Amino acid sequence: VQLQASGGGLVQAGGSLRLSCAASGRTFSSYAMAWFRQAPGKEREFVAAISKSGDTTYYADSVKGRFTISRDNAKNTVDLQMNSLKPEDTAAYYCLAGQFSPFSMVRATKSSAYGYWGQGTQVTVSS
Repeated sequence: VQLQASGGGLVQAGGSLRLSCAASGRTFSSYAMAWFRQAPGKEREFVAAISKSGDTTYYADSVKGRFTISRDNAKNTVDLQMNSLKPEDTAAYYCLAGQFSPFSMVRATKSSAYGYWGQGTQVTVSS
C-alpha cells in the first residue's frame, strides 16, 4: 500500500488543521492506520491509531481531547482532525499502515507494528 499525506501548514496556537492520508490499493480496509510525528531533535512519537473497521481508536495523552482520527474505507482515506493546536504540536506528521492482530494499545502505539509509511507533512504552530 502506498500512502500520501497532506494538509499540513502553518497555524497559530489555538487553531485547527485537518491532515488527510490517501492510500492506494484495494485492501485499505485490511490495514490498521496510525499517525506518528517527529519534531527536530526529538524522537518519533505516537499520535493516534484506528482499527481496520474504525471502531477502535487510541490517542497519545498529549493529544487526547484535541485530536480525532477517522477513516473512510470507501474512499481509502484516514484523517486527523487537530484542534486547539499548541506550539509543541509542531512536527512532521506521518501516516502509517499495518496489518496486525489484535489491535491492542500496546501494539498500535508502536511504529514497529506498521509496515508502511507515507511521506511526512509538516505542521507548524506559532505562539
